[in-house]
Amino acid sequence: MVKRLRTLWIHAGLWLVLAGLPLCAAPAGQAQGSAAFPTEQSRAGKERTHPERLPEKPTLPPVFTIPVDPLGFSAPGAIYLGQRNSLASLDFLDENRLLFTFRVPGLMRREAGDSAWGDERQIRAVVLALPAGTVESEALWTVHDRSRYLWALKDGHFLLRDRDSLEQGDATLELKPFLRFPGPLLGLEMDPTQQFLVTNSREPAAHPSDQNPSPGTPGAAEQKPGQVGSPATAAVDMVVDERKSGGQPDLVVRILRRDSGEVMLVSRVRSTVHLPINSEGYLESLRGNGEQWLLNLNYFSGGSAVLGRVNSACSPGFDFVSQRELLVTACASSGGRKLVAMATDGRRLWEDQGSPAAIWPLVVMAPDGSRLAQETLAVTHAVNAYSPLESEDVKGQRVRVFDAANGKVALEAPASPALDAGGNVAISPSGRRVALLNAGAIQVFELPAPAPMEDAASEHAAH
Repeated sequence: MVKRLRTLWIHAGLWLVLAGLPLCAAPAGQAQGSAAFPTEQSRAGKERTHPERLPEKPTLPPVFTIPVDPLGFSAPGAIYLGQRNSLASLDFLDENRLLFTFRVPGLMRREAGDSAWGDERQIRAVVLALPAGTVESEALWTVHDRSRYLWALKDGHFLLRDRDSLEQGDATLELKPFLRFPGPLLGLEMDPTQQFLVTNSREPAAHPSDQNPSPGTPGAAEQKPGQVGSPATAAVDMVVDERKSGGQPDLVVRILRRDSGEVMLVSRVRSTVHLPINSEGYLESLRGNGEQWLLNLNYFSGGSAVLGRVNSACSPGFDFVSQRELLVTACASSGGRKLVAMATDGRRLWEDQGSPAAIWPLVVMAPDGSRLAQETLAVTHAVNAYSPLESEDVKGQRVRVFDAANGKVALEAPASPALDAGGNVAISPSGRRVALLNAGAIQVFELPAPAPMEDAASEHAAH
């Protein structure tokens, strides 16, 4: 039975209820394992500013290219720019196999009387053997919205999202049921070790009497990964009847164990939640004075630690690169976005300052956390309320691949067509290969070994 002990208002303004885990942040003076905050002067020489420019060609030549026209891919029209539709997905299954999936051009069919599922579209999937680029397997899938639909796993498998279900596939492209939810699954995230899933789903609130089915009836037990039957999480939905207090939100966020389907967290929220987690706990940002934000790690086993602070003119975004490193995307006071890489022991590793003419940053992590890629749209001017974005303002898409340990840029390249929802960059399990959709081909680059992460100067207390 999932326990619910207390609630916390996190950075997105969302109430979370953690299963059996205290969520209230400890004051800085009481935080366990808090590291001293680095000063601005201590970071001298670690911050670099790059003027936003669109490279004409990659800084390294690709070791081989795979033309995409013979695979059936055609560049989407400019009309899609700005809609943030997920139109393609490029992922390494292992060092020598790529999974390339993409929208098949054609009319989208809206299902009459079933508006909850949105628009139906066809996705073509091919597994490509490297370096020859031969097709090992292929399939055609149907999905029913325009958001991200595929997540690669570290063991050569992947998860495919459609409607209220997750399916699991491998290099043969055969799909097996994995988990089903009580309503449309809107998004999925994982921790760096991929032990946990964070899901957002849309589920109208049910009456308490509907939440506790009798043993032996559908919904009486949680569905485990790979099983088919009742919704995976119907039995652990919130049971508080808020009809008297204005009703519950229709969105539900959960943290589940990927191997067992066990629900660790469940809460109704008013908008979708981006909840960065590692295997120890989850992150939240706490507003300080002025533009200062504190980054707080709440441990699953109890207690919390302040990892550090960052200055940002907007609410910062953050993600775990690996178990011991997190990446903060902040807004500079002068305009533009900056990347701040921090270790979980509080060390500031490196910073990278972007241009106001670089918008909609997306980050792709290497499976082992050794490298990360940031892609941005290069535009002709800073975008704001007085200077909105027009399609003709987009010059293209720029990709930079960083060593996660020190911020060194290992590769810079253009990506075409520009895909503002991403899916056109992949990093191999070793961090040594980068695949990029560009100029009518999948270009594959060989990089030197990534810089190793320094040993932590200090470790948090065991939790």
